[in-house]
Amino acid sequence: MPAPTQLFFPLIRNCELSRIYGTACYCHHKHLCCSPPYIPQSHLRYTPHPAYATFYRPKDSWWQYTQGRRYASTPQKFYLTPPQVNSILKANEYSFKVPEFDGKNVSSVLGFDSNQLPANAPIEDRRSAATCLQTRGMLLGVFDGHAGCACSQAVSERLFYYIAVSLLPHETLLEIENAVESGRALLPILQWHKHPNDYFSKEASKLYFNSLRTYWQELIDLNTGESTDIDVKEALINAFKRLDNDISLEAQVGDPNSFLNYLVLRVAFSGATACVAHVDGVDLHVANTGDSRAMLGVQEEDGSWSAVTLSNDHNAQNEREVERLKLEHPKNEAKSVVKQDRLLGLLMPFRAFGDVKFKWSIDLQKRVIESGPDQLNDNEYTKFIPPNYYTPPYLTAEPEVTYHRLRPQDKFLVLATDGLWETMHRQDVVRIVGEHLTGMHHQQPIAVGGYKVTLGQMHGLLTERRAKMSSVFEDQNAATHLIRHAVGNNEFGAVDHERLSKMLSLPEELARMYRDDITIIVVQFNSHVVGACQNQE
Repeated sequence: MPAPTQLFFPLIRNCELSRIYGTACYCHHKHLCCSPPYIPQSHLRYTPHPAYATFYRPKDSWWQYTQGRRYASTPQKFYLTPPQVNSILKANEYSFKVPEFDGKNVSSVLGFDSNQLPANAPIEDRRSAATCLQTRGMLLGVFDGHAGCACSQAVSERLFYYIAVSLLPHETLLEIENAVESGRALLPILQWHKHPNDYFSKEASKLYFNSLRTYWQELIDLNTGESTDIDVKEALINAFKRLDNDISLEAQVGDPNSFLNYLVLRVAFSGATACVAHVDGVDLHVANTGDSRAMLGVQEEDGSWSAVTLSNDHNAQNEREVERLKLEHPKNEAKSVVKQDRLLGLLMPFRAFGDVKFKWSIDLQKRVIESGPDQLNDNEYTKFIPPNYYTPPYLTAEPEVTYHRLRPQDKFLVLATDGLWETMHRQDVVRIVGEHLTGMHHQQPIAVGGYKVTLGQMHGLLTERRAKMSSVFEDQNAATHLIRHAVGNNEFGAVDHERLSKMLSLPEELARMYRDDITIIVVQFNSHVVGACQNQE
């Protein structure tokens, strides 16, 4: 049987990338051309406790040569060629065009582009997109994992089913349950739009199905069928909370199958944030848990672009979140519940799936770990109890739901994990995507940001701008184009091939020192359909 890690993680083509890296960036004194900058703990999603500093120490090769003596030498530098850069950037890109008429209604979504660029090995981000078949609309989401990819993988597979079931009318739920009881084929609920690397765990499918069935059975019992109106906001909140509850319950109950038992524990002890959009005609709902973001691209009358934020970060920069946490716990914990801008001084997002270390009581954690497999019992992280842990739960997966009614000037939506927003301002993101989708560039004075620029350098910048304007875009995928800018932009806001080549040439053990995983979905709206819907009403 294949090794368990091969079942847990998607194929990221790490081997191919490693071979390219090996030929692209080599020097006799590696620390001179590849040494990373100092990374403060604020850039890491988890801050390790001092007692486990060695547990979080980077790999020996990196640790040794960064601690070693540095010698003055001229390193040899070999950069990736443009085709090699494109091969890496486009390895995980995916595009889907929505049929203008899907059999039920004219769609307000033209299509979407998505892509991922890993920094962690394996990548901890996930993405999902699906069309709701028994109700109207599309679901799209990005998921940012931490402490491993197990939780983000499970949420990316399961959350849309919970949302779709929450949106189903009573009669359809009864029809599905009756089909299961009689052994008949089930009505398809979702049509998935997946890249080949976006896989589902076959080993856990039965477990996941049984939990989902229990959920829809409870919905049938609660709803007598008298009310036909479905509140999308309530459905999204219930789906998020129920899935997180099932993740916790499955870990507590365990499974007689040792593989599944270890899997459900890994899912529960790791964590994931989620940012999900539900688009149905002109109705756009965004459900966010954590610090990924949804950004709406709006084209103004003069053709310029503006960004409208449709989600709030759930972290220490959000004063309302900090206040919420303090109100949920005794006053004597006011100084410890959020410490050094982290939950209990450890976790950056204040809302997340999984992360039972911040939800379960200490007794429950010890009981599950002691009765669990040796791999879990031998893991120092799972046995570690956060400091000042008195009144759990400290963490919730309940999303904050934002509603927006689409207008003809709303051209696209960007869903992205924090790896993008850490490197680019929201206005730059919207402008770059807008100009890419329309092919129209609104020129602004070149900003040099306080740098001393010679006349020759300014001439070079203007020449580069003119060449960019006259050339055809090399990226057909808007998410790929955005990643190219996020990783390769120089101080003047232009893509620098040398910088892009260096960043993509970093070995796996160093890439995370410079940036996070980046996952992006760009949803393009059909302005004509949106306008027609407005006129009808």
